[in-house]
Amino acid sequence: MRNLNDISNFVFISDELKKSDIIFVPGNSSPQMAEKAAQLYKEGLAPLILPSGRYSNIKGYFDAPKSKSDIYNGTYNTEFEFLKDVLIKNDVPSSAILKEDRAQYTYQNALFSKEVTDKLGLKIKHCIICCKSYHARRCLMYYEKVYQDAEIMICPVDIDNITKENWYKTNKGIETVLGEFKRCGEQLEYVL
Repeated sequence: MRNLNDISNFVFISDELKKSDIIFVPGNSSPQMAEKAAQLYKEGLAPLILPSGRYSNIKGYFDAPKSKSDIYNGTYNTEFEFLKDVLIKNDVPSSAILKEDRAQYTYQNALFSKEVTDKLGLKIKHCIICCKSYHARRCLMYYEKVYQDAEIMICPVDIDNITKENWYKTNKGIETVLGEFKRCGEQLEYVL
């Protein structure tokens, strides 16, 4: 089981959170990460949230929300539009939501978010990333590359019934987590 534990500890990251300058939400079509960001905002952990994303470069368009489409039932052209709607419906004022709607993959989420914060003159020293729990390591890799002077805290959200404790018990979990593990290795050259 040591190999499973090593993979789990590498892929799944969770940090103790503290007051930050901003909360990042990398693009996706599931509402849970933006819902968590809204909760953290309302708890006073950050004054701003930056959801990022156009749509996946694999699909080439924004698909319908993966869950809770009865609540989040708007017409969305981008991940940003969807995530902004989730935030607003969870009581985050639009004045606290920054916009990034060009990114099509994780590195671009980080890179284009940095362009937004730089353009606004924001000095990011502490930030939180609300992401899928199994996507945490790759998010951290890219946001650390782009925000080199910032303390980055990961706030993972378990979705798709895939957790640190159970991922190896289903084919979907194995495929998802080992896919992330593989991509971390393949994409390491971009963060060095």
